[in-house]
Amino acid sequence: MNARSDWHKSSYSAAGETCVEVREHAAGADVRDTQYRDAGHLSMPTAEWAAFLGAVKAADL
Repeated sequence: MNARSDWHKSSYSAAGETCVEVREHAAGADVRDTQYRDAGHLSMPTAEWAAFLGAVKAADL
């Protein structure tokens, strides 16, 4: 897993600045909008993050 400060853009994000960034860590993951980085982020525990990723993969977006 990445260090807590390592944000990376989602592979599902659109080109440009309309993106979602994620940082994964031992306790789960944080998600933020690249247009509003200073507005904060959504934090999810590991089980919820895994369920979210599973749902996205199952939807084949």
